[in-house]
Amino acid sequence: MKCMQKIAIIPNLTKKGAYETTLAVIRHLTEKGVEVYLAEALRSSFEQLPVQYCLNHDELCEKAEMILTVGGDGTIIHAAFHASFFHKPLLGINMGRLGFAAELESDELSMLDRLLVGDYAIEHRMMLKILHQTGQAERTYYAMNDAVISRGSLSRLIDIDVSLVADQGYICHYRADGLIFSTPTGSSAYSLAAGGPVVEPTMKCILMTPVCSHSLFARPVLFSHYSEIAVSASCDDDTQVFLTVDGARTVVIDRSDRILIAEAEIDTEFIRLKDRSFYRVLQDKFTERGQQS
Repeated sequence: MKCMQKIAIIPNLTKKGAYETTLAVIRHLTEKGVEVYLAEALRSSFEQLPVQYCLNHDELCEKAEMILTVGGDGTIIHAAFHASFFHKPLLGINMGRLGFAAELESDELSMLDRLLVGDYAIEHRMMLKILHQTGQAERTYYAMNDAVISRGSLSRLIDIDVSLVADQGYICHYRADGLIFSTPTGSSAYSLAAGGPVVEPTMKCILMTPVCSHSLFARPVLFSHYSEIAVSASCDDDTQVFLTVDGARTVVIDRSDRILIAEAEIDTEFIRLKDRSFYRVLQDKFTERGQQS
């Protein structure tokens, strides 16, 4: 593998201990001759250190050979959107709670040395492309974890129709609180909490999980990654319906809107430094959470 000599760091300094860990990472890398890049907005926090600053995350991704995040899974998801478009691999240092997508904990920084000699593996994860068709307009979103169609604050169910675009095949109708469309990576997030299965993250498929469906037979459904799924939703006039992408971007959808969900043309590349299976990670993370609760 390529020896990494230019590394961009995207930290979430609101996380407890993230500032101290970011300092330690910068010092560790720069002492070994690595060029480190940070966003300009962080200059005042790290101005005494020998780093280079970029105007935004796109410039960071363009200049660096890889992206290193310091934070939780949300920080990784945010960084993945930028890194994927520039085909730059991603590595997360966990400062959150579970940290499914993170590779290292804050006490494992010595393992970063393996990046400098090319001693790592790359793992590809599929993403979702979501088209929101409303009137004559069409907006495009990308998700590493999931796209969720859900009701507003009023306690009323919404009606959701699902079909396949290619053969115009009607699949089903749900009356529910919502519907989750997730990648295999996202199967261990909101979908899991809603009763969906855990899917090995390097697989390629689209998982559909209903949320509190008013039906005796509502079960999660796995679609081939070749599928293009069309979704429409409606509700009472005083109840809003929302589309939420990766828990970060939310838009209102009308009854005449159509949502198209398919595999994205880009994927996320994760750097792996440890020789452990996803199932071992899953077991370790949930054991750790059980001990903390």
